[in-house]
Amino acid sequence: MKKIYVLMLICFASLQVFSQAKNNDVSKPDPKKKIQIVETSCGECKFNLEGDGCDLAVRIKGKAYFVDGTHINDHGDAHAKQGFCNSIRKAEVQGELIDERFKVTYFKLIDTPDGKGAKP
Repeated sequence: MKKIYVLMLICFASLQVFSQAKNNDVSKPDPKKKIQIVETSCGECKFNLEGDGCDLAVRIKGKAYFVDGTHINDHGDAHAKQGFCNSIRKAEVQGELIDERFKVTYFKLIDTPDGKGAKP
């Protein structure tokens, strides 16, 4: 009976390991793709998108889209004085629009929260 419990425990632990979400590395651009400069902020707070919480969005050619591939808090505290929920920032991005969402493969903020440009 103990062997069955140990086996069940091992199976349960391995399921937890394999169910972890894969982290996308959006820090390196693809040299074959064009980099776009976009506005980025909280979709709900600053771009008036319908949603149920604070989520990262980009505005491309005047239209806002939620972002998949990186999270709003991956780029600092969204609720800080100059965070995404309180300001609109500029970013370099690569990705594509799929089903009215921007699937990002590269994301880099190009200005600091104080608006004075990227630090070296």
